[in-house]
Amino acid sequence: SLAQTRYFVRSNSLDHSYSQMSERKDADVPLVNNWINGKWVPPSTNEYLDVISPSTKKVIAKVALSGPEDVQAAVDVAKKAFEIWGSWPVKKRVVPIIKLHSLLIDNYSKIIEIIMLEHGKNRAEAHGEIAKANETVEWAMSLPQLIQGRVLEVSTGVECKEIRMPVGVCANIVPFNFPAMVPFWTLPICIACGNCYILKPSEKVPLTMQFIAGLIKEAGVPDGVFQIVNGAIPVVNALCDSPGIDCVSFVGSSKVAEIVAKRCRALNKRVLALGGAKNHLVSMPDCDIELAAQDIVNSYSGCSGQRCMAASTLLTVGDQPDLLKAIVEKSKQLTPGCEARQLGPVIDQAAIDRISMYIEKSVAEGATLLLDGRSWMNNKNGYYIGATIIQHTNPKDSALHVEIFGPVLSVLKVNSREEAVAFENANPYGNAAAVYTTKGEHAQWFQTRFSAGMIGVNIGVPVPREPFSFGGCNKSKFGDFDITGDGAMEFFTLRRKITTKWAAPKERTWLN
Repeated sequence: SLAQTRYFVRSNSLDHSYSQMSERKDADVPLVNNWINGKWVPPSTNEYLDVISPSTKKVIAKVALSGPEDVQAAVDVAKKAFEIWGSWPVKKRVVPIIKLHSLLIDNYSKIIEIIMLEHGKNRAEAHGEIAKANETVEWAMSLPQLIQGRVLEVSTGVECKEIRMPVGVCANIVPFNFPAMVPFWTLPICIACGNCYILKPSEKVPLTMQFIAGLIKEAGVPDGVFQIVNGAIPVVNALCDSPGIDCVSFVGSSKVAEIVAKRCRALNKRVLALGGAKNHLVSMPDCDIELAAQDIVNSYSGCSGQRCMAASTLLTVGDQPDLLKAIVEKSKQLTPGCEARQLGPVIDQAAIDRISMYIEKSVAEGATLLLDGRSWMNNKNGYYIGATIIQHTNPKDSALHVEIFGPVLSVLKVNSREEAVAFENANPYGNAAAVYTTKGEHAQWFQTRFSAGMIGVNIGVPVPREPFSFGGCNKSKFGDFDITGDGAMEFFTLRRKITTKWAAPKERTWLN
């Protein structure tokens, strides 16, 4: 309950309770301030925005709406901290990362409660999120073995050496849908590589990283190496424009990702901006119906469809009534709520309005609703909309081409695998695509023809796990490299090449 969760975040038994981390206007609603130089600092604007729990529609906190002055304060601190942190050897830098890994495990239950409160994920999804975040910490712990440079005697008496150096001060701008996991796509790798890190969380879900900031400090990360500046568009603009920030990573909509990428590149900043998606599943006639149906439901309804890897379009090769029936029946079993195997709320009323608009538009365009989740919208206690399945006959229907970002699955019959691939290739996004089949020949055929960057075979959320990196292509990614694993190591380091000659060689070479 809300009361239990409030007790949880305020409990005096917690080392990092909200009462210790931020001031309050009253006993129930904490202020979420900025984390600068190891302290909670109010915004220079003295402005705050309500944080509303999507599962209760109640105000649970007020988050700072910062301005450029707050960004500059964080940058000044980070630049000073970088002079020391960036000079530490990597084996010394990963010591607090190892400690952080342990602290996160010790605090899993607390973090899960906060994610459920501010985002609305069910308990299993919240657990999966923080566990996935900690996987990136585990990979960063291995950086002493992964970040090693290269050395070679390239000519007689001449040695070439390549080492990795930190980039400098890095900013990360993240969305609401994964309050812990998306920041951790970059955070542990970035700082373990020797950089200083400024996070701009979504103003809709600032509490999770507020809590984790205390764990990062307890782990021994020096003040100024990790900082948080809360806010909205003015903070994003200031992070992109600040001459003191050397690289920017972003996750959000494709429209904003492209703007961020262009803005940063114009200033010669290193930038990696991940955008939206329109992910396609293809079911072949030979697919395992039980396996495919359960996985498809998990893919499109998991996290209430609010993830860039969620399935949104199912292309059936030929008529597959048994598969569709199984998907509908499994979807009907979902109930609203935040416990395991329940379907949580979407983030706010604007999300409800957008999702319902596309459902209504699909019906107006001639599509058939196999399952209509709009009856859940009457829930007074949260922003709920039920699982919805739309059967399309017109390949031009709007819902087949836009990212709805909710628990909605659009189904379209195609006549061949070639037609399925052509439909997927025509979409401008490029995050994920998957095929359901029991034949290796079909699997191999689709793997080399899908246009997406992350491909699944009998798995509808094909998220690569470390050491593999996360990243799409086309309009799902703007910038270079990928955002986790070795792609992140490449993004957050500069290759320095050193050529050395100590004594004149005895024979002539092209160098002497």
